[in-house]
Amino acid sequence: MKAGRTKLAPATRRLVAEVYGSLDYEALGPVYCYEGGDEFWRAKRGPCARLGSRVALLLRKKLRRGGRSLYVGAGVSELPALIMETQELGRAVEPYNLRRAEVASLNRACRPISIAFQAVDAVQAKGRFDHLWMVSVLNDPERFPHLSPLSYGRGNPLTLDPLKFDRERRIVRALVARCMGKLARPGLVTTTTEEVIWVAEWCHRHRVPYRVGKRYYPTALVGDPICFIQIGKS
Repeated sequence: MKAGRTKLAPATRRLVAEVYGSLDYEALGPVYCYEGGDEFWRAKRGPCARLGSRVALLLRKKLRRGGRSLYVGAGVSELPALIMETQELGRAVEPYNLRRAEVASLNRACRPISIAFQAVDAVQAKGRFDHLWMVSVLNDPERFPHLSPLSYGRGNPLTLDPLKFDRERRIVRALVARCMGKLARPGLVTTTTEEVIWVAEWCHRHRVPYRVGKRYYPTALVGDPICFIQIGKS
């Protein structure tokens, strides 16, 4: 098998290395850690690039040339996939991230390759996309502190506040509905194994066929395994 089929293109790998090398890890430290940001990034920078490139290689096989991808909650981990899509498939990518400090750092590093992160809610994205990336967004413990523990099977019935949980569940359902409504069919969703249930629920409600991939792939930062869901295919 040709090397080009088993690895990202040399130019892509070079850009991934350059972007990771130009990130302001001092500024990113407080975004991901309450303390010990320098130590965190020394340990995670390599795995981010390596595991992210593996996922990017998988996406290259699943996405068509010239399409559009909507990235919800995209950050440091998504850089290899974003770079691969633009450089190797000529696709348009729209990454959204509500953490302004991270967006500022990412945009400085990505300026030479014209990938622009937006510090607004992804539901504001316009038009249709054939790929939706939504990884570790619906179970984010900072944004959904009452829902997230249940997603990981760590809910405590003695401390669960049903009213706050229900409010967060409604927010998640609304976010999924508005993002899935932008997905063309057939389309692809990249998400984590814990978040599959939200996409599946939306598909059942709208009677849209879907197929969850049987293989899972590790991530570097959150640790939630990634999987792929084909939407609109029985």
